[in-house]
Amino acid sequence: MLPAGFGHPLLNDSKQMTQKNRAILREVIEHEAVCWAVASVSPERIDRINILNASFEAISLAVQGLRERPEFLLVDGNRFRSNLEIPFQCIVGGDALYASIAAASVLAKTYRDACMEQLAQEYPGYGWERNKGYPTREHREAIRRLGLTPHHRVTFHSQANRLELF
Repeated sequence: MLPAGFGHPLLNDSKQMTQKNRAILREVIEHEAVCWAVASVSPERIDRINILNASFEAISLAVQGLRERPEFLLVDGNRFRSNLEIPFQCIVGGDALYASIAAASVLAKTYRDACMEQLAQEYPGYGWERNKGYPTREHREAIRRLGLTPHHRVTFHSQANRLELF
């Protein structure tokens, strides 16, 4: 949740920003936000409910983790489901249109990237410090060579064998 009138010249769709600018903005957002929270869902849970539903669940968990209850949610994308009793609006490309969505995207991406960099230390050879867990050729070849870790989704493994797609 951002204060009224919050803005920053670097704030934009996190996918369009450099890693350095995301790191700068993460500090600004964490310091300036009214409140913020980040949540994640385990690989086992994702396998059980699928990635889209897991995304909805993680958003709901993050909202529940806020120290202040929002009156309204702006959600990036074309759909959202939740048991939260908070009205919401889905906005396709919202991270390029609304500072609060862009800020949430920056926090989510920087926290995920930090998690992947930590996992790269614990499980060398998968290239997680570079691919951030995406099914790049390097990552899929590492799975073939090294096998899955407890941090891989079982449903991810079926993509690992499809080298011709990438």
